[in-house]
Amino acid sequence: MEANPAEIKARLRQEMRRRLQSVSAAERAAGSAQLAANLLQSDMWRNSRALLLYAPLPDEPDLWPVLEAALARNKIVCLPWHCPRTDQYLARRVTNLETDVCRGYHGIREPLPKCEIIPLNQLDLALVPGLGFSRAGVRLGRGKGYYDRLLARFPGRKCGVAWEWQVDLPIPGESHDVRLNCILTPARRLEV
Repeated sequence: MEANPAEIKARLRQEMRRRLQSVSAAERAAGSAQLAANLLQSDMWRNSRALLLYAPLPDEPDLWPVLEAALARNKIVCLPWHCPRTDQYLARRVTNLETDVCRGYHGIREPLPKCEIIPLNQLDLALVPGLGFSRAGVRLGRGKGYYDRLLARFPGRKCGVAWEWQVDLPIPGESHDVRLNCILTPARRLEV
């Protein structure tokens, strides 16, 4: 009997969490720097004026310097903010990383409630973390569906951000999964 998609995803999540724990701090730093350099040299970056970025968890590629670069280039920079009333992410604009960001839902850095909410249809590009990605653009999230609900409302370009070994996984797509347009790793950008 074949496992259902939810069971397959649960097994993949366990495997990917184990693998993420084995990545050294030096590997994370080097890979994050290469990812940031690749992104900052891309047309996708140069042509975007309004961005939805993310505050990395300790095991995710750290693109915080990209937020700094975007602000220095006068791009509109948003981070996901958890709305407790709706239990969904909204995009809030950050203009100063020192004064506009705090620890929020689940301890993840997010904009303060005073920061302006930006409608998702005003953003060009979303950089999206995940535990893994299929070659077809299916993202394996952490299992709560927050990013899927956010991305379902986002009409712009959706780009997954991953370590090379997190790509090309056999992730079954489900009806609620939002497919990405591309995946960026330290070594390459895959269009899907």
